[in-house]
Amino acid sequence: MIRRVIWWVLGGNGRHVLGASLIILLLAGCDTPPVVDVVVTEVVTVEGFEEVVTRVVAQTVTPTPVLMTQRRPVILDVGMQGAFPNIDPQKTAEDNGATLIENLFVGLTNFNHATDIVEPELAKGWEVSRDGRVWTFYLRDDVYWLRPPAASLAEDPPEPDKIRPVVAGDVVTAVHRVCQSATKTPEAFILFLITGCEQVHRLSDVSPGDLDAIGVKAIDDYTVQFSLTKPAGYFLTITSLNLLKPVPGELIEEFEDEWQLPENIYTSGPYLLTTGDLSEKRTILQRNVEWPLPRGGNAEMVNIYFFDDDAGMYELWQDKQLDIAPLPPDYRDDFLLEYMPRARMVTDQTVFYISFNFNSGVFREPNLRRAFSAAIDREALAEELYGGRAEAMRHLGPPGVVGAPPVDSVGIGYNPDYARQQLAESAYSSCRLMPPIVFVVSTLDVSLRQAELIREMWVKELDCTEEQIILEQVQFGTLLANTRAGAGEARPDVWELGWSSYYPDQNNWLNELLHCADSENRAERPCTQFDDLLRQASQSTDLQERIDLYRQVENGFFGEGGEAPMVPLYVRGFYMMQQSWLTYTPAHFGGEQYDTYVIDEELKRLERSR
Repeated sequence: MIRRVIWWVLGGNGRHVLGASLIILLLAGCDTPPVVDVVVTEVVTVEGFEEVVTRVVAQTVTPTPVLMTQRRPVILDVGMQGAFPNIDPQKTAEDNGATLIENLFVGLTNFNHATDIVEPELAKGWEVSRDGRVWTFYLRDDVYWLRPPAASLAEDPPEPDKIRPVVAGDVVTAVHRVCQSATKTPEAFILFLITGCEQVHRLSDVSPGDLDAIGVKAIDDYTVQFSLTKPAGYFLTITSLNLLKPVPGELIEEFEDEWQLPENIYTSGPYLLTTGDLSEKRTILQRNVEWPLPRGGNAEMVNIYFFDDDAGMYELWQDKQLDIAPLPPDYRDDFLLEYMPRARMVTDQTVFYISFNFNSGVFREPNLRRAFSAAIDREALAEELYGGRAEAMRHLGPPGVVGAPPVDSVGIGYNPDYARQQLAESAYSSCRLMPPIVFVVSTLDVSLRQAELIREMWVKELDCTEEQIILEQVQFGTLLANTRAGAGEARPDVWELGWSSYYPDQNNWLNELLHCADSENRAERPCTQFDDLLRQASQSTDLQERIDLYRQVENGFFGEGGEAPMVPLYVRGFYMMQQSWLTYTPAHFGGEQYDTYVIDEELKRLERSR
């Protein structure tokens, strides 16, 4: 009988045995163990250099069964700052909590970070009524609540305890929790779009009848229906949020706030929170072998290390023991000098901008709004203020938002020639003929510095005088009060603010920030045809139609000849330390999706052995 055995071992003394093939001829009835030739291929370190050596070694073989060593799973090693977070989908306000929830709990839908499109997850399909107010979702019947096994390094980990399927009632439980103020869900108002939710949220004592009046119903175990207060095509994006992830009501009833602890929890996502080798500083996620949806990545286990000190995390990344981790600010300069190719700048969804007062003696004229906008060098501003940790914006919707155009594809942006041409065509024709311009900013040092830089650009490109641009710093509350619609004489000519996503959809940006009637309309801009397009886009359930409409509005606001109601400056960002063997698409909003991460395991092994 001929057997071939291949195994992997780690040698000592700086030597790695890559592999060995044994061809053993076992003769039935032999009384003495045979001596056979063994072919061994090794990588040997000689004076600092690795050499491949193949040699034949005579070896006595004892005819006993040979056991195969199981392949270790592909492991993703992640660094996080802080401690183990709250992982209750309806309660967490932490970025780390959002990432763990994204990997541990199934969503009604999934936000695809590579395409910026919402796609099926627990819901395999949906229908919308003709009036756009009733959404019916049809659920898969093969997604389960699972109690995780102990951590295992086996190629095929032990199967978890299967509790029961995730059903429509679990979606209803999630909505009912958000709509009750006692739950203290951050940004619960997002679900006030569901009928009855806002009314229940105002109650201090909620009855079962009050909950029944909320517009979410389990038609059967695998059909859930929402009734909305108005037509809303963007509701599909909202269904991908963590606060709408189904939760097991019976577990919450039994353990209350402690249901999410590792010793109690059961989960439903692409990974399981293992019960073995858990501590405050390390958490293990293990592949859910029951997960029925396709995976874009290959990480079978995720080691998450929590750090109180930046130094420990930075050193562990340098030692190649972390695949990815946030770059600590204190080490940023050194890292960018030594490891610049491994620095990954990831933008979030906070855009800083300056807004115009449409009733200002200067900025009621669109030529001047366009001129002052095009005179601002956004890239220089972002570099000066944030050292590359921001991306210049020419339109409003940032990366990772449904319906937002790609950066630099829409809008004029910085264009001094266009700025001067627009100024020349205005009623004033020259900046020096204008009255003083009051520019209000917050009390932050960075806000004042930003305003000073913008003023310098206006002086340089538009030939304004520094004395014409009056900078005023006020408390943030005063800034908000004095720029609200109807503030009268307290309103400045121009001011700085920022906007962040509540949900990653252009409705939350263009419509809820700039619409003449459906937003606060701080600029007091009059209604135009673009507001009609925004309302049409908010109601449409056709994704391509929504994308096309939003692009028209972005062009109509920020393109050549546009209204220029405000000046998007930049979207802020942060650096991640990323090893060369990792490929992934970052999450600009919500949690990271580890089941889309791809690790080149061979490269990782070789790099760590150097």
